[in-house]
Amino acid sequence: MQLTRRVFSAIALTASLALTACGGETDPAGANQTAYERGSDRAIGSPDASLTMVEYASVACGHCAAFHEEVWPMIDTNYVETGRMRYVFREMITGSPQFAIAGFALAHCVAPERYFDMLDLLFQQQRAIFQAAGQPGGARSQYLAIARSMGMSEAAFDACLNDQDINAEIVAAHERALAEGINSTPRFLFNGELLEARRAPGASEYTYFLGSRQVMIDGEPLPGMVDAETFRILIDHLLSQVEGAASAPADPASTED
Repeated sequence: MQLTRRVFSAIALTASLALTACGGETDPAGANQTAYERGSDRAIGSPDASLTMVEYASVACGHCAAFHEEVWPMIDTNYVETGRMRYVFREMITGSPQFAIAGFALAHCVAPERYFDMLDLLFQQQRAIFQAAGQPGGARSQYLAIARSMGMSEAAFDACLNDQDINAEIVAAHERALAEGINSTPRFLFNGELLEARRAPGASEYTYFLGSRQVMIDGEPLPGMVDAETFRILIDHLLSQVEGAASAPADPASTED
């Protein structure tokens, strides 16, 4: 049995997209936003935080699931829950588009404050969903079990996956990300600047760049690795920069009498 007719109708909308392989409380959309957010964003963490991290990801992307298993708990505990960093999630449908749309639809159908709880479950169950997909009706059963664990009835589950507006919203978010130059997941912005791992001229190793600037810490480039320790070093470095700049006294030469 297919997930729903409407989910697969939504997939048809993506046929022309250039899909690439996937390489606190929730604020209601549009409320308490920082300068680095937009109306459709879902976010957690203090809107007064000096650093905002935006993640583009898909619940059907294996690398995204690995990030949320191995790196995200450290970020959430050390920076988001402590109020030092704001976290924004933007949806893409890399990996298996039909599974990404189905998963994100469920996240849209729970109460806004449960959105990130649903994402956590979808990432945790990603491997089980993929394995179940090899059996007739297996993927649907996995998604239904996830929905029920969040208090959703089967009727509500079917209605959710059949909601054209929700499916179109998910596809539109993906298209917008592609238009912004995000062509793989997971990808990250810090205070509006894209984090990329690439080789500096003449270098053999991949290191991190933020925008056009190579990330240098104690005179050394930061290796372009996606692990908890590297992201801890990166975030501490960025926080020291933005928090230090915010606390620095004003330059007397810049003031007018």
